[in-house]
Amino acid sequence: MLDKRKFYINGQWVAPSAPRDCDVIDPSNEEVCAVISLGAEADTNAAVAAAKTAFESWSVTPPATRRAAVAGILAQYEARAEEMAQAISIEMGAPIDMSREDQAPCLSWHLENFLTAFDEMEWVRPLGPHAPDDRIAMEPIGVVGLITPWNWPMNQVTLKVIPALLAGCTCVLKPSEESPLSSMLFAEFCHDAGVPAGVFNLVNGDGMGVGSQLSSHPDIEMISFTGSTRAGRAISIAAAETMKRVTLELGGKGANLIFADADEKAVKRGVLKMMYNSGQSCNAPSRMLVERSIYDKAVEIAAEVASNIKVGPASEPGRHIGPVVNRRQWDQIQGYIQKGIDEGARLIAGGPGLPEGMNKGFYVRPTVFADVVPGMTIEREEIFGPVLAIIPFDTEEDAVRIANDTPYGLTNYVQSGDGPRRNRLARRLRSGMVEMNGTSRGAGSPFGGVKASGRAREGGHWGLEEFLEAKAISGWDSSS
Repeated sequence: MLDKRKFYINGQWVAPSAPRDCDVIDPSNEEVCAVISLGAEADTNAAVAAAKTAFESWSVTPPATRRAAVAGILAQYEARAEEMAQAISIEMGAPIDMSREDQAPCLSWHLENFLTAFDEMEWVRPLGPHAPDDRIAMEPIGVVGLITPWNWPMNQVTLKVIPALLAGCTCVLKPSEESPLSSMLFAEFCHDAGVPAGVFNLVNGDGMGVGSQLSSHPDIEMISFTGSTRAGRAISIAAAETMKRVTLELGGKGANLIFADADEKAVKRGVLKMMYNSGQSCNAPSRMLVERSIYDKAVEIAAEVASNIKVGPASEPGRHIGPVVNRRQWDQIQGYIQKGIDEGARLIAGGPGLPEGMNKGFYVRPTVFADVVPGMTIEREEIFGPVLAIIPFDTEEDAVRIANDTPYGLTNYVQSGDGPRRNRLARRLRSGMVEMNGTSRGAGSPFGGVKASGRAREGGHWGLEEFLEAKAISGWDSSS
């Protein structure tokens, strides 16, 4: 068991001011794998004070200096990538092969994309030829509080910390108490890369404690949060008193529109994407909308694919899915599965309880419901587990209506061989992202949603500019 009862504040590891232990549970076996401390208000205040002091110098460093520091973090990751993969796997249950190939490399992928965007950034820009003596200066917003989730821990840490540092901000990170080990390793990367003291700080804690303290702290200029819509609303309310900028990346209930002319792998692709990471992704295609003429065949394929997905411990190699993160999450998913049965959806794969042969660990059977009717609980609410709802539709208009009839708006998906139709749907679907025919978003593409999915745009140029403010300057001396 790892003892991680320390915080990273002002360039050094420090003991908590009022130790309050919290066990980190390995979801594969329900055993304690580490012990952390939850921060008290004094710890939060110390971290914010360090960041505020460091901002005075960090905010005016040459861009090349900030770039070198971030490149140093990348070098640290490349030297210790296996440690990162192991930390993520044990803390939140990602199978080790998936952690090595996808979870941990989120750090290098996003960091390199940010460096590309950074190199293209124009920090002082002309307003336009109509105003030759006007400039727009892009300047760091100040001290930022960063609150990240457990499901893709390094993905979200990188999407927040790296652009903040490149922009010239200083920050305090509160990772999820469910998955703190990868973030504490990231803090080591920052230290060993020579990031100046106070520029990056980490305080472990829960939402009611450190999360609330950051959200209302008068010296924090901005909160960037990824997590549940419920928590996002609470953070927005708390931050309003001090007029903070708030960027939120929240939940989703993505629709995957499969038309009769879709390619033969469309249904299988949709099921596998839904079950990936044990369904614990905000952009998961959890509602499969299928054109009625191919509906019965799609249901048959989906049932077969889901039934063949293996479930196993995160430590084992292979293409299986692992457990969900904790007992609370497991119980919640079981409740949704039972709700689907009770409300009359047709269970065609999986179902309640642990997978066969398992009696320990937070494992969920890959579950698929057919004949789901819009308005059912499993169609409306984000389950955040390996549970897919299949719904038939008759026309393109019908599909759009069902897809958009949700509080959420993060990612939607379209499967069709008709190019003009895909383009129409891409514009009509109410979401921050649309992925079509299995094509992933390109490097530097912004990640974020609309409506109850929040309004953040993370990644690339958009991710950098979230941490910058535009200053209008007139009377600029063009000769200097």
